[in-house]
Amino acid sequence: MPAVGALALGAALLAGCSSIGPATVPHDRIDYANAIGDSWKAQTLLNIVKLRYADVPIFLEPTQVIAGYQLQSTIAGSVNLGNFNAGQIGPFTATGGLAAGGSYTDRPTVIYSPLTGTDFLKRLLTPVPPSSVLFLLQSGYSAERVMAVMVDSINGLDNRSIRLARPADPEFTRLVELMREGQLAGAIQFRIDRPKEKEGPESALVVFGPNSDPELAAKGREIRKLLGLRPDLQRINVFYGGHSGKDDEIDMATRSMLQIMLEFSAFVEVPDADVAGGKAMPIPPDMRALPPLMRIHGGSEKPADAFVAAEYDGRWFWIADADIRSKSMFGAIILLFSIADTGIKGSAPVVTVPAQ
Repeated sequence: MPAVGALALGAALLAGCSSIGPATVPHDRIDYANAIGDSWKAQTLLNIVKLRYADVPIFLEPTQVIAGYQLQSTIAGSVNLGNFNAGQIGPFTATGGLAAGGSYTDRPTVIYSPLTGTDFLKRLLTPVPPSSVLFLLQSGYSAERVMAVMVDSINGLDNRSIRLARPADPEFTRLVELMREGQLAGAIQFRIDRPKEKEGPESALVVFGPNSDPELAAKGREIRKLLGLRPDLQRINVFYGGHSGKDDEIDMATRSMLQIMLEFSAFVEVPDADVAGGKAMPIPPDMRALPPLMRIHGGSEKPADAFVAAEYDGRWFWIADADIRSKSMFGAIILLFSIADTGIKGSAPVVTVPAQ
């Protein structure tokens, strides 16, 4: 009886496809993560470009992603059995019919939230905590990139600022070089110093050593001299703000995410006509010869091979996929967004520089 067999087969297939949710997890999780990450990169680049054109940066965050699937299957059949009809008695007969149908629906829901109010203040206008600078260095990010981007001044030593038309102090540049050399030598370490009191603050520590290496010890002394610290000082409190003039603490003025984005916006390639016509912000003459921290190209056509690209006012802007320095710098910006909402902590990070 082929009709009865077909019905049994259809019922088995329907039972086997009753749940499709678990099978979607392996690819959906990766696909949604990649899509959100790519859109976040494009949005960040677009806002940097907008700042070059004196436009307002706008951020939308996906706060919730719901993947909804629906699979519907229907099977209908009929079977007639007998050995007679109205006219005559005949052999046994079996007749029947089978109809099957189905539908599949993929209806995802993505909820966005604009970055406004308190969130805007925390994420864009609040300076990055000094402890975040130290922990990024510990994570392996180069001091030449982290300090050049995040630090505005340290113990009165000014970093360069294109938006302020201010060159970097030579002492600041030398300090960054020493920090980088310490990183490469494995002589700089960061850790959490937990106080005995449960309610006490956590402190970030920096260790520059070991003392048995005369060259590293000499660089440690040079760091303390550049920062105006006592040569025998080993534990140094780190505070946010301008230099107090004390010889036993480090005062670090860090930048907010908006300040960092403004600095990078100066490196966006825009047509000279846009600058001459007043559409785009000009670069101060004294700053034009400085090497860019990150190269953002511009053109009329969408790039074929770009790490990230965004369109603004009919023009394309992108970071080249082969530009590892710019890609790394841009990645640091994305990482900073994830820690920038913590604000300035009340606890004082501590730096330890062993004396020789």
